Amino acid sequence: MIAIELSFRQLKDAVKQLSPSEKLDLNEVIWSEDITIPIEHQSIVNERVAEYKNNPEILLDWDIASKKLKS
Repeated sequence: MIAIELSFRQLKDAVKQLSPSEKLDLNEVIWSEDITIPIEHQSIVNERVAEYKNNPEILLDWDIASKKLKS
């Protein structure tokens, strides 16, 4: 195996030069690893889903939320 050191920016630039098929292959390689979500994180998500189900009005429309984040 040949190791090449790239900055994240260089890696992104290299990925942009790949063909659509190569990008799909790369995506498959990246996501084929077993990714285990910690129980603590699963609990947080479950709590937030339950809170939304009890109070659906608490969610913001994405356009509104993104504008708030930018300001």
